[in-house]
Amino acid sequence: MSDAAGLAGADPVRRTYEIEDPTNLYFIHPISARLVPVFAKLGVTPNAVSLIGMGCGILAGLAYRFYGQTWSAGLGFLLMLAWHVMDGADGQLARLTKSYSELGKVLDGICDYVTFTAVYAGLAVAMSATLGGWAWVLVAVSGVAHAVQSAAYEMQRQDYNFWGWGRQSAALPKLDAMPQGVAGHLHHLYARVQLWAAGGAAEFHAAFSAVLAAQPAREAGLRAAYREAFAPLVRRWGVLCANYRTLGICIAALLKLPALYFLFEIFGFSALLLLLLKAQRAQYRAFLARVRVS
Repeated sequence: MSDAAGLAGADPVRRTYEIEDPTNLYFIHPISARLVPVFAKLGVTPNAVSLIGMGCGILAGLAYRFYGQTWSAGLGFLLMLAWHVMDGADGQLARLTKSYSELGKVLDGICDYVTFTAVYAGLAVAMSATLGGWAWVLVAVSGVAHAVQSAAYEMQRQDYNFWGWGRQSAALPKLDAMPQGVAGHLHHLYARVQLWAAGGAAEFHAAFSAVLAAQPAREAGLRAAYREAFAPLVRRWGVLCANYRTLGICIAALLKLPALYFLFEIFGFSALLLLLLKAQRAQYRAFLARVRVS
């Protein structure tokens, strides 16, 4: 067994704590972890947990439709928190029960997008009373920005798990294989969107894969060097995670100015994405220069 295989199979429930956002590490995931044994005992599948979370997200959208009432905005926030907890629990449950599937990966992503679509639609309906059709334009542009930002963020996490720990979660290695079935084709498409949004990742994948193939005896050391170099940067990507969007939506709703959230998602989060991509590309170059000559 290679070092990578040993790392990948040592602890299937373990999360990659060194890159976790503090809001997940100290709040969301501890709550999720308490629910996972209960779900496993009851025979609840990871996909069912994902759907429960999506249901909470849809209800959050209905609550935010009436954000003008403070209690309704608060309820929307709590329902989105419940979705976050379920979103953390489905992955933990899948690792615990070893019930991985391409359908599960796609469903998890779909549930995330459905949740935010429901919330954004609820807010758009409410805002259209004052902004008219421009409310839907604002939300649509914001949704596109959200999709690109989230795809790039998830790509960095998957890359870290794949190259740092040898876990089969990165998108690129799956692109050479012929997808099977509807779920396989959807996952294939999603992986390509992730690579497109995380500019420079594909080139790094090819280059670092060649380094590993040329120096098999140093694989464990090279992966450790990757973790040391990229963990701090991946943690910074956490600013684009869904948790801060949930908090931002709630704050804007309580201020009775939800349009401010959508404007920040379009301009603020997009600016942060560009800065993170610039830093990521620089780190790619510096890391490859170091491991190629060492």
